[in-house]
Amino acid sequence: MSSANIHPTADVADSADIPSTSKIWHYAQVRESSVFGENCIVGRGAYIGTGVTLGDGCKIQNYALVYEPAVLEDGVFIGPAAVLTNDEFPRAVNSDLSPKSAHDWKPVGVHVKQGASIGANSTCIAPVTIGEWALVGSGSVVTQDVPNFALVVGNPARRIRWVGKAGMPLKQEGTSNLYICPVTGDVYREISPNELVEVSQ
Repeated sequence: MSSANIHPTADVADSADIPSTSKIWHYAQVRESSVFGENCIVGRGAYIGTGVTLGDGCKIQNYALVYEPAVLEDGVFIGPAAVLTNDEFPRAVNSDLSPKSAHDWKPVGVHVKQGASIGANSTCIAPVTIGEWALVGSGSVVTQDVPNFALVVGNPARRIRWVGKAGMPLKQEGTSNLYICPVTGDVYREISPNELVEVSQ
């Protein structure tokens, strides 16, 4: 990667695979064997764990923490100070009070699918999957998988609306199972309370 796209204060492992189109800003840390797609941005003070994978066009905002083995598909947004965890039952020590080592637990990851967004100060408790184009509201705590196109908020996060690819809440067409994006006019169909599909573009 071109050093022009890595701020001098950033700590980027030599084994990280980062194309020249991506940018790493002040005081960010990118660990060993992480893999970036094209045109990714990692903001000030953010952390990208060992072996984390980012697709094309991902944006990791300031002070977000993305722990391994997270997988972010294309176009994922991680808001400021959001956290993607990797330890389902965290402890600093074993039951005999000896310090835990990397061999004493198995990391589990968060999978964020294409186009999804995680709002500021949200926490995703691994293992969970955030569906395509879903939106996690700021300050939410995600403990279960999030469906495609779902807008979830709260602690624990629950779906309150559907959102389209433009990120805006969809408007229901009368009492039908059709939903319209107010920005693009795209039409979506609700298959069940946990499933929405795109009908047209």
